[in-house]
Amino acid sequence: MKCMSIGSTLENVSRVALGCMRIESLTDKQADEYVGTALECGYNFFDHADIYGGGRCEEIFGGVLSRNKGLRDKIFIQTKCSIKQGEYDFSYEHIVSSVDASLKRLCTDHIDVLLLHRPDLLMEPTEVARAFDELYSSGKVKEFGVSNHNPMQIELLKKSVKQRLCINQLQLSVTNASMISSGACVNTAFDGGVVRDGYVRDYCRLNDITIQPWSPLQYGFFEGTFIDNEKFPELNQVLGELADKYGITKTGVAIAWLLRLPEKMQPVVGTTNLARIREISNAADIELERSEWYRLYRAAGHVLP
Repeated sequence: MKCMSIGSTLENVSRVALGCMRIESLTDKQADEYVGTALECGYNFFDHADIYGGGRCEEIFGGVLSRNKGLRDKIFIQTKCSIKQGEYDFSYEHIVSSVDASLKRLCTDHIDVLLLHRPDLLMEPTEVARAFDELYSSGKVKEFGVSNHNPMQIELLKKSVKQRLCINQLQLSVTNASMISSGACVNTAFDGGVVRDGYVRDYCRLNDITIQPWSPLQYGFFEGTFIDNEKFPELNQVLGELADKYGITKTGVAIAWLLRLPEKMQPVVGTTNLARIREISNAADIELERSEWYRLYRAAGHVLP
């Protein structure tokens, strides 16, 4: 799998990240196979959050690290904090305590990237800055970023935070592509021209912030996958044709569509299916032609003026 750089310290990071949101029910053997298969396929970046499985996902992954000595030095671990039941919390106390708890569950002494999961509507940037300073100086966190944030929310954080914010994890797929369609439909009355995110794609590109698309195979918020879904006949026809051409699967083509974007995004795929992990890894070596990328975009229902 092709690699990329993220932030100022992370080199040779896999172009596709493996999301660990659904691993809480894996046995020790299954978890070892899950991580082992990922490594064989070239994945070395694993995405977590303290709320995934109520912390159980981090515990399962920590068990893998404990059973496989030396593995920690071969991989990158990202986790997220701020979501509590019924609220979001960017307070100094919550950020620091969340990281300490994640470190314990993950059986590691440091996290490569910490993301603020969803914007806290009561955020005080100085509180975040204090937490980040402590976590960075102690060596507990190497890089920082955000998730589901718009440009002005990031700018507000940057008012106080000294560390570079190197990642923004955002929902994006060929069917959920408002951050792309708003750029295609400038100065039109088309629905796609409505800017819902404050031009976050352009902002991240201008500021060298890596976008990590989450739910890259989903449509709607959490309505299901568009792969082989009867609601998307034209899209699946084109996905199938390109899958045949490149010798990969429809799933792989959908990921290759994201990887073709010029800003070098890092999709986060959340499957625990070992066959699908292998399928998706093949996408990182495919570069769709410009006409193929646009054909998929149109087949997903997006309008070009």
